[in-house]
Amino acid sequence: MACYSLFFSLILLLAAVCYGEEAFVYSRATYYGSPECLGTATGACGFGEYGRTVNNGEVTGVSRLYRNGSGCGACYQVRCKIPTYCSEEGAKVVVTDYGEGDRTDFILSTRGYAKLARPNMAAELLAYGVVDVEYKRVPCRYGNNLLLKVHEHSKYPLYLAIVPLYKGGIYDITAVDVWQEDCKEWRPMRRAYGTVFDTPNPPMGPLNFRIQVATESNVEVKWVQLTSAIPSDWKAGIAYDTAFQLD
Repeated sequence: MACYSLFFSLILLLAAVCYGEEAFVYSRATYYGSPECLGTATGACGFGEYGRTVNNGEVTGVSRLYRNGSGCGACYQVRCKIPTYCSEEGAKVVVTDYGEGDRTDFILSTRGYAKLARPNMAAELLAYGVVDVEYKRVPCRYGNNLLLKVHEHSKYPLYLAIVPLYKGGIYDITAVDVWQEDCKEWRPMRRAYGTVFDTPNPPMGPLNFRIQVATESNVEVKWVQLTSAIPSDWKAGIAYDTAFQLD
């Protein structure tokens, strides 16, 4: 009987590994103040106003998880470790910025930090300032397609910078290429900073892109092609629907 129990336990462990269940990682978290307790529009990821309001303002800056900008847009479940004040579910937050604190992995918006608390316990938790937490990567779910926003600094038709918004699933965007029709080749775009990719003298006509996506540990890496994702008469500040979403 003991052998059968051991065998069954091993099967369950193997199933958990195969389905990609991640264990929680221990760390610390703090928060920053901002108007309306939302995120900041000047975050290092380059999201702008989206970075202030996405996910109902439950967002975070991260340190080592920023990974030179490829960690931008990732979603994490964060739970604090004070039983009296902390909820069991914690908060699901979106990475929109880079930040370093007192041995912290997460610097949450005030709204995100308050979400860690049990009902009516947010004020008590906020008084702590820094708390022990556990976290794990979780898929982002938005219910809409991936958007490519033309960054406000773009200058038609001489300079194009794009920012992916509402990236779903658990993939990180690690590279972006644009199709050069006259040369029949993919031209790499530069990661300007955060999740902003740019190129001088972009091709004319509707723009085709391919994006390289990878899991956080780079176990799976693949390319995804986006056809006519941005129109030929693109305008700075406009976000265009790609009609596609990452799983």
